Amino acid sequence: MGEFECSLKIVDEKRCYVDISFSIKRSLALVGESGSGKSLTLKALLGMLPSGFKAELEYKSDFELVRGKSVAYVPQNPFTALSPLTKIKDQWIVAEGHAKESMRAVGLGSEMLLRFPPELSGGQLQRTVIAMALATRPKLLLLDEPTTALDADLRDVVVKLLLDLQERFGFKMLFVTHDISTARKLCEDITVIRDGRVVESGPMEVVTKEPKREYTKALIEANFANREFRR
Repeated sequence: MGEFECSLKIVDEKRCYVDISFSIKRSLALVGESGSGKSLTLKALLGMLPSGFKAELEYKSDFELVRGKSVAYVPQNPFTALSPLTKIKDQWIVAEGHAKESMRAVGLGSEMLLRFPPELSGGQLQRTVIAMALATRPKLLLLDEPTTALDADLRDVVVKLLLDLQERFGFKMLFVTHDISTARKLCEDITVIRDGRVVESGPMEVVTKEPKREYTKALIEANFANREFRR
């Protein structure tokens, strides 16, 4: 697949909240403090902005942005992503055979489909929501800090799984996070935003080892692996 290039402006009647441009060759981490516009960017790409917000979106790609088809989403917390009172098999939007195939792709047996979410471990739940996201074989996978609720060992397992799945299925990834150490393991490039504007962007290893902007340096020094940077 070719590069996904995007220019996005998010406004309401009073102000512009986000005005950024970015490109995804293979995998991009979108990093910034709370309120920087990360979540709004994801919602705009999914067509799920809150009432009163408007997205002015232009993109160049070899696929159309269609939620549930070419674009899929992995939420931040697997424990709240699924209904606890409904069996896993009844929470899919694809046929059961396809659901079983997707579960196998993330290393889970089809028997998991007969369980309720509270019966699964955190790692199993995260694999399940990833399987659900990949069921439609998307071209772009949007990840909203999917490793935040996991311990360090499980974070590494999920990162390896995502990399293996990307190699197998060839999707692009946009990883919204405050955890730079995880982002370095998962993504090739990084875009740092502040107050809805791009501060710095480039290859992950270059930006994180030799940041040009003081804001980027502060984020890296804030030890993102343990706590989110806040003003």
